[in-house]
Amino acid sequence: MRKIYIQTDVEGISGVDKREMVSRDRLEPEYVIKRLMSDTNAAIEGAFLGGADHVTVLDSHSGGGNFDLSLLDKRAEFDTQRNKRDWGILDDSYCGSFFIGAHAMSGTLGAFCDHTMDANAYYINGRKIGELAQWAMICTHYNVPLTMVSGDLAAVWEATAFFPGIEIVAVKKALTRNTAKALMSDDEAYEQIRKAAKEAVEKVEQLPLFRPLLPAELKVEFIRTDDCEYRFNAASDAERIDARTARKILYSYTDRWI
Repeated sequence: MRKIYIQTDVEGISGVDKREMVSRDRLEPEYVIKRLMSDTNAAIEGAFLGGADHVTVLDSHSGGGNFDLSLLDKRAEFDTQRNKRDWGILDDSYCGSFFIGAHAMSGTLGAFCDHTMDANAYYINGRKIGELAQWAMICTHYNVPLTMVSGDLAAVWEATAFFPGIEIVAVKKALTRNTAKALMSDDEAYEQIRKAAKEAVEKVEQLPLFRPLLPAELKVEFIRTDDCEYRFNAASDAERIDARTARKILYSYTDRWI
């Protein structure tokens, strides 16, 4: 049985071209939700066309609550887990994962709404990573490769640098950190995401896992000193390096992060 798990975010969704469209009190909420559901449904349809027997989707932007479930493809299972750091019902029965609506890691030049969680930067064994790599590591714990990514141009460039052979769709490019320009129409975005999802399932056995060496050093640079204080004090196994930086050792890809 071929099962696909789809992670979603909002920053990299087609048609979302202003930072104000991403926040909880977002600009044009009905349009944003419509575009989120369209990109997600395109990936679901493509997965089934490629041979998937089962598709699960996770609404993970800002802890969830972004989907209009009445618009979700009825063939898909909705994972009710609201926090992507708890990775829902993902397990080793899945053969591949997609990331729909991805954004680039913090500090990426030419990226729309670049960030990595709520920190300034994350490093694994000295390599700077973003939310794409974080998700791929969780998937690797269950021997599930990340096989397809859609998002802004900087996000898909990041995906190709970390995951050779992955299927990608760049739906827009950044004009500034807070504004973007579409690279295709809404209809074309649907078709391109569907096509990439189909091809990702068809070649899922060919794609490698993202497997940093364990035990791994995790280092997190926070934007503010008080952010580091709060998170460090909540993590008994972390070591504080300086005012805004903490580190810990990961013995599993599913260990809790700082």
